[in-house]
Amino acid sequence: MRLGFCSTSPAVPEAAILALLDGLKGRYESNSKALYMSPVRKVLVTGSGGLIASALVRDLGDRFDFTGQDIGPPNYPTVPTTVGDLSDMDGVRQAFDGIDAVVHLGADSNQHAPWASVLPNNLIATRNVFEACRDAGVKRVVYASSNHAVGMHELDEPYSRIRVGNYEGLDPDNVPQIDHTVQIRPDGQYGISKAFGEATGAYYAENFGLEVACLRIGTVNRDNRPMEVRQLATWCSHRDVLQLIQRCLEVEPLQFDIFYGVSDNKWRFWDIDHARDVLRYAPQDNAEDYRDSL
Repeated sequence: MRLGFCSTSPAVPEAAILALLDGLKGRYESNSKALYMSPVRKVLVTGSGGLIASALVRDLGDRFDFTGQDIGPPNYPTVPTTVGDLSDMDGVRQAFDGIDAVVHLGADSNQHAPWASVLPNNLIATRNVFEACRDAGVKRVVYASSNHAVGMHELDEPYSRIRVGNYEGLDPDNVPQIDHTVQIRPDGQYGISKAFGEATGAYYAENFGLEVACLRIGTVNRDNRPMEVRQLATWCSHRDVLQLIQRCLEVEPLQFDIFYGVSDNKWRFWDIDHARDVLRYAPQDNAEDYRDSL
């Protein structure tokens, strides 16, 4: 969107222009690539009792009209919540009616989850979410993918050394970044399930016009700080992951894209320039600030 002033128009006081721009600031932020606004208001959050979902509802509740879906009782009684299993389409389908966007966080998030849990909770459930969105006419899905969809890259140099704190001969400003274009290389059944979710999102975007943003989320924990050496590279603070989700909900245009959910850590090896360019992501935190406390 461009705001122009015709040269033949009467002079407009500077204070009035600044007031106009300030009033638009919350609704429109533009650069050469995208328009940032608030095209979605009614947002369904799956797995609404989880860590990220709870923070999302708490901190962005004044910006979006949230509803929830979870397998257990809601954390926030004021948020209308459908209790049911996402692997049971008939039991949760109604939760998607009248929704503008879905933040799909519901899953078994255990990296070492057995296939008996991964299959219903991460694969069938994710397929059901995308199908319910298509059927209900939902516009957008923000899908919580994971770094584990490409986790085997960490076994390559120099990442295999960075993850254990061996920085000898390395310059943090010149570490090649693992970006959204790398080959899918899951590091386990959980990673396989997240790669499946990305592929499902791409299918629904291309065939049904669903707008899909996949977030390959790094280390988000209840302590909201890195707890071991690897996390000095992989940590994502609560406010940074919430910013990413908000940006994914608001960016226009969006078709299908993949971003990494990681803070601006000194030794990070996942790319955030793509998120900066497309989403105008501006991370606030750096795991290095916590190194001395490990």
